[in-house]
Amino acid sequence: MSSPATMPVTTATLDVPDGTLYFEVRGSGPLVALVAAPMDARAFGPLADLLATDHTVLTTDPRGIRHSRLHDPEQDSTPVLRAGDLARLLAHLDAGPATVLGSSGGAVTVLALAQHHPQAAHTVIAHEPPLLLLLDDRAELLAREDEMVATYRRGDRLGAWRLFLANANITMPEEMIQGMFGHTPDAQDAADERYQYLHTLQGTTRYEPDVAALRDGPTRVLVGLGADSAGELCDRSSRALAAALGVPPTMFPGGHLGFADDPAGFAARLREVVSG
Repeated sequence: MSSPATMPVTTATLDVPDGTLYFEVRGSGPLVALVAAPMDARAFGPLADLLATDHTVLTTDPRGIRHSRLHDPEQDSTPVLRAGDLARLLAHLDAGPATVLGSSGGAVTVLALAQHHPQAAHTVIAHEPPLLLLLDDRAELLAREDEMVATYRRGDRLGAWRLFLANANITMPEEMIQGMFGHTPDAQDAADERYQYLHTLQGTTRYEPDVAALRDGPTRVLVGLGADSAGELCDRSSRALAAALGVPPTMFPGGHLGFADDPAGFAARLREVVSG
């Protein structure tokens, strides 16, 4: 069996009516899909390698990001459109139904998948979905998000990221913020960041899932939550969704990016969840 460090990766593209989707496949066995938004397939690489020892693992760049190109680059990305993309990719692989883990904006994608394409996955795990409409202080959060996007449109990248972190209730030292966002990114990262702020963010955070359809549908829907995310926006929205669905949160190690910060621990916990 190949070690995770040398796990072969097959890369390919799939044409859809309004663009081309890039995806990667590793391993063999039961199908697991790992999806994010706006993060691309690279964020899940280490976790995918670990799971691919006994699973077929699908990772992908979401529409409008990196290698997944749209005919109209100014077209908005919505959870429903991304769910349709994911359903096409899963059907293309013809190895399902799948277990699908989505994180952050990808968690909203997989909720839309369970609602609109319920036969595509037997289990979806929505890890820390940023669903602002589920929260009591949504009016304030939405207003600050509008300010954030307007700040980015004015060309104040650093200011926009400060507002993003504040709205997410993520505390970070100023020198770290400067180090991460106080420089000019390369062309591809700049394009992806622009697409996130102007075409992905608001449609994702303002998505309103049909809780009854999710609760009563054929897909098992779990709400993932990082053990270290207490007090953050996505901790609150995840708990609100879990309460609405009538299920306890499914805890994972780490915080919002636990799958990237501790892929081994995350993989072990995901295996427990899938086998349960």
